[in-house]
Amino acid sequence: MARFINILILILAGEMVFALPFSVARFFRPTMLEVFGFTNTQLGDVGAIYGVTAMLSYFPGGALADRFSARALLSASLVATGAGGLYMATIPNIWGMSLLFGFWGITTIFLFWGALIRATREWGSARGQGIAFGLLEGGRGITAALSATALVTLFRLYMPENLSMVTDAERKAAFQVVVFGYSALTIGVGVLAWFLVPDPEGAASRRKNILPNMMLVIRRPVVWAQAAIVVGAYSLFKAADTYALYLTTVMGMDEVRASEIASWSAYIRPVAAIVAGLVAFRFNATTSIGVIFALGAIVTLVLSIFGPDSAAMPVIFVNLATSVFVVYALRGIYFALLEETRTPRQITGAAVGLVSVVGFTPEIFMGPIAGRILDATPGLGGFQDLFTLLATISLASVMIVAWLIRLNGNTPPARAVT
Repeated sequence: MARFINILILILAGEMVFALPFSVARFFRPTMLEVFGFTNTQLGDVGAIYGVTAMLSYFPGGALADRFSARALLSASLVATGAGGLYMATIPNIWGMSLLFGFWGITTIFLFWGALIRATREWGSARGQGIAFGLLEGGRGITAALSATALVTLFRLYMPENLSMVTDAERKAAFQVVVFGYSALTIGVGVLAWFLVPDPEGAASRRKNILPNMMLVIRRPVVWAQAAIVVGAYSLFKAADTYALYLTTVMGMDEVRASEIASWSAYIRPVAAIVAGLVAFRFNATTSIGVIFALGAIVTLVLSIFGPDSAAMPVIFVNLATSVFVVYALRGIYFALLEETRTPRQITGAAVGLVSVVGFTPEIFMGPIAGRILDATPGLGGFQDLFTLLATISLASVMIVAWLIRLNGNTPPARAVT
């Protein structure tokens, strides 16, 4: 029972800490743009501020996770992030939002990310890394879907039945309810983490010699290859933030309907992650990731070609759903590569830090790039250009996977300094 509670809290924490920085824009993007008066470019630039502070936090945060217990790090991160949501609900201007997202880059990464991945890796056995990370991502998907569904329901309650008559005040009030809801859930999970996440008998506190292991990680080519794979996967993930906008500007849906469908797509996440975890358990994570990237290249290429005429509608919806499946399948298993690259568990935090500081750089550049592509050619043309870029990224990622397979056969195991 304790083992079940442990992974459950890790799942809840792993999703809710990112709900305010990510889920609000993903599921309520059209409304968010209206309430704040932002363009796609401005919102992308605000997200880039998060990416910069997150990038600066990954490597030292990973080392921090090798030094201190997960319980304190996870709890502090969740409470601080949820408190930031209370400020977001005041609808600050572009500068205030930039400061807030910079703050979130620190609270969600420096304090949190390395601790989460290390705790998950320790929860799983050497053979069961795909299962452990598949459960983490799949459970996070269920959490995201349920929380999004609940908050979309509240959002609808605060919006008038005739959406063509919605006032700015009504839209703002409905959006604030969403933000307050995510803030309360985030802080609540932080409290649960403090009471329910166990401390591993001081194991972290004994690891004081951090710098040599950080240097060991930097010298390993397999770690850099894994980081490049995460770059490709995370680029696809960040682009998925625009799908709700695709539904309104290209498919002609209203903002509530688009938010509902975007929230329904979150139910694909647990299925994709768990299926990917099981496949990685049966075969291996590296090969599985290569096949998934190839599928991603196909579906985004199709989306770059078809427009929303009546005959193409089923094709568009199937490929949109498949592209979401690809995104979450990749997220479900790319940290399972730590075991296949024979990274010692004592340096998990440092390895995760380096993989993340490189792999999550799309947090800096993908939002601004996507925003500029969509603003340069509004409507269908902009999205077709964006999908062409995503197909190119997917194909490049397949080649990186081939490089990692070659490296895995030629790289000896690392020996950590303890």
